[in-house]
Amino acid sequence: MRMRRVLVAGISGAGKTTMARAVASRLRLSCHELDALRFTGPNWAIDPGFAGRMAEIAAAPGWVFDSFGYPEVRDLLWTRADTVIWLDYPRSVIMPRVLRRSLRRTLLRERVFGGNVETWREWFSRHHPAWWAWTQHATRHSEIASRVRDPRFAHLHVVHFTSPREADDWLRSLRPGP
Repeated sequence: MRMRRVLVAGISGAGKTTMARAVASRLRLSCHELDALRFTGPNWAIDPGFAGRMAEIAAAPGWVFDSFGYPEVRDLLWTRADTVIWLDYPRSVIMPRVLRRSLRRTLLRERVFGGNVETWREWFSRHHPAWWAWTQHATRHSEIASRVRDPRFAHLHVVHFTSPREADDWLRSLRPGP
């Protein structure tokens, strides 16, 4: 199976961006961070041209995205992809990762998508990555499981990992692209 259009799916904190960058580098494909494409302004403003821009990128012959996909582009990405790498890790793996990342971002006031920063106030919002990862873990697992069984996406090669060690071993074995 030759991977040319790859989605890396999982819940917040699974390591989607890290895996997407590693796969893209190994296969010599462009890597796209979906949050960076969607959130382009202050106060987490959403790019009004997001769906159109995604359609342009998805039409390219090769790419890697680090996301399950936002609702407005999810079917587009899943239809165009040839491979889904599913990082399906337990909460015991996810939560320390997402908490460390958010704590670092908050303390260091790291700029993320659209120049935004995570704040202490946001830690109490249901949209904060830590809360999202905790409350949506089972839901996201079910959504991805449903999609990989959906006949509309039968064309996809699914690479399913339930531990970071499995994913790391597979990544080391991944042969470089042309």
